[in-house]
Amino acid sequence: MMKNLLFLLFKPETLLSKIVIALLVSSILALGALGYLEPVKQVLNSETMTFKLGSLELSAYKLLKGLFAFIILFWFASVLTSSGEKRLCRLKKIKASNRALLIKGFQISVYFLMFLIGLDILGIDLTAFAVVGGAIGIGIGFGLQKITSNFISGLILLLEKSVEEDDLVELSDGTVGFVRNTGARYTLIETFESRDIMVPNEDFITNRVTNWTYTNTKGRVDINIGVSYGSDLDKVYELILEAAKEHPRCSLDPQAECYLVDFADSSVNFTLYFWVDDIIGGRKRPRSDVLFSIWKKFKENGIEIPFPQRDVHVKGLENIK
Repeated sequence: MMKNLLFLLFKPETLLSKIVIALLVSSILALGALGYLEPVKQVLNSETMTFKLGSLELSAYKLLKGLFAFIILFWFASVLTSSGEKRLCRLKKIKASNRALLIKGFQISVYFLMFLIGLDILGIDLTAFAVVGGAIGIGIGFGLQKITSNFISGLILLLEKSVEEDDLVELSDGTVGFVRNTGARYTLIETFESRDIMVPNEDFITNRVTNWTYTNTKGRVDINIGVSYGSDLDKVYELILEAAKEHPRCSLDPQAECYLVDFADSSVNFTLYFWVDDIIGGRKRPRSDVLFSIWKKFKENGIEIPFPQRDVHVKGLENIK
């Protein structure tokens, strides 16, 4: 309940939240103008309700006044950043990553400005605030270390443009999907199973990440094939290449390549490499189609694909009666 109330106060995006903020502000201003809050002000400004640390002096009244001011300022900042974000999103001539960077910078600037205004309303001297602020900063530094790291990592990703929206990426843990959004704390990846995975931005900086579409959208497909020793190897070579080149998604640049790689125990092994122009369309379907085509061509030309065979000899079978 408290979490929802704080969200309502500091992120007033709905009409209901804006009405609640407006009623709260108007009610407090009306009570103050009519003098009903004067006795409360005197009590909260008393010596017993005042906190002192060096030259820093804060009364309960100032704290409540500051809280009220921060609510108004953050409400205004939320409205301002929301409006600015909508305007920046309309700049279609700017790349998505640059727009995201501009939005982050705008949001940070607005909230930092509102924070300084709030301190000024409280009457806090920033030099006096430095002592308390330093202690708070150390505590926040330890407590929010991961959050800060993820935030800075997000800014690095936006500046470097190494991972952008709609890129196809593969993480070190095997996660593969499309980048849909880079936020302040995490990057949203949509997998081929239509699952949305929120990956901390720090993982993109500290771990190995494969970006399949960083420089181009081409992707290579590898197929290993073994044939029997009695096969015509030149014919096998031609049929394998033919199966790849006949596929509509096989790229012409670079062209498909076939190599004889090994004389194994029971087969002669070939490896086929061919490229697809758009890896976003996937590699499994063209690989499957080419395998089917190779199977049919081998069958039509009498080429055998060997498989392991074992002979079992039972000792002492002649003694059994």
